[in-house]
Amino acid sequence: MMRTFSPKKKLPRRLCAVREIVVSLSEGRSYRVFIGPSLFLRDDWLQEVPFPSRRGVILTNDLVKVLHAERVQRFFVQRGYAVDVVAVPDGEEHKNLATVEKVYHELLALDLDRKSFILALGGGVITDLAGFVASTFLRGIAYYQIPTSLLAQVDSSVGGKTGVNLEEGKNLVGTFYQPSGVFIDLSFLETLPEREYREGLAEVAKTAFLEGKDFTTFLLEHAEDILGRKGTVLEEVVARSIAFKKAVVEKDEREGGLRSILNYGHTIGHALEKAMGYGVLRHGEAVSVGMRGEAFLACALGIGTEEVYAIQKVVLEKLGLPLRVPQKINLNAFFSALWRDKKREGQKVRCTLLADLGKPVTGVEVEKAAILKVLPEICEVEG
Repeated sequence: MMRTFSPKKKLPRRLCAVREIVVSLSEGRSYRVFIGPSLFLRDDWLQEVPFPSRRGVILTNDLVKVLHAERVQRFFVQRGYAVDVVAVPDGEEHKNLATVEKVYHELLALDLDRKSFILALGGGVITDLAGFVASTFLRGIAYYQIPTSLLAQVDSSVGGKTGVNLEEGKNLVGTFYQPSGVFIDLSFLETLPEREYREGLAEVAKTAFLEGKDFTTFLLEHAEDILGRKGTVLEEVVARSIAFKKAVVEKDEREGGLRSILNYGHTIGHALEKAMGYGVLRHGEAVSVGMRGEAFLACALGIGTEEVYAIQKVVLEKLGLPLRVPQKINLNAFFSALWRDKKREGQKVRCTLLADLGKPVTGVEVEKAAILKVLPEICEVEG
């Protein structure tokens, strides 16, 4: 369900509408996603959010703490909540079990109990990390997503996938644990560096390719406004991305089948990200190159068409996303990462490929020889 939530009081135009999307799951479970500009300058939406208690903590990183934590903390404290701030180092390289353990100790030092809650304030690393902490601390406490990056707003804040990395690969330890609410304040994107903003557009493009021609055409027609972060267009992009993911998650919460379509671009993308070393290639950039590689793979296997391959290229280019990685890839490092993918079976890896826009094909088993033919299209290799 998607509806517009309008305040009773007359407010400035930029504050007049908050979109609400309800994610409905099995056994009567559900949570609300609120989307709007300057969400934390108003509280009329907050009354619709259930909290287990008035005691919580904001889990964020050092950078977002400086930019946004005080504002969010003040918002809740002024409304009767006791909320502390816990910050972890910024970066994918810190999304690991060592960081999780440090957070556990800080939560215990703050005397949090099972009725306490976590507010996950940050980008994709924080939304993944905070969800994992919430799902395991005291065997599970409530958490709420407050995504500050475009990537987190359109993807990782919704759906309940949590996880941390191991030395061997990305998201190899994790849980399915749904948030109790998602609060998307579009004004947070104003402070986002350009490179970080654009990487979020990779997940938007992925969603459009999976949804079909309508959303893909929308991105092509509004690319300039999207890159310019124009409010109404940006809000539409975020809302449409979440609405699509909601529909998938409602049908397949734990990735038993349909939800695997959301891995498009991620099989090759994750391996590239790991092989290059976390921080060299941002996650969204890796997904963009991964989609390029998997689109080529679809053509090579006779699943996709040259037309669909070309359309994806145009969309990625218009959104300022990379089609190749900027440095050589070590083959051993790449395949070491690929064979640790959760979707691997023996010496094959299962991919989601596109037969056409809006027509994903899941569970395609791909051998090493086919991947080797893809790599020259997206990178230079060595080793």
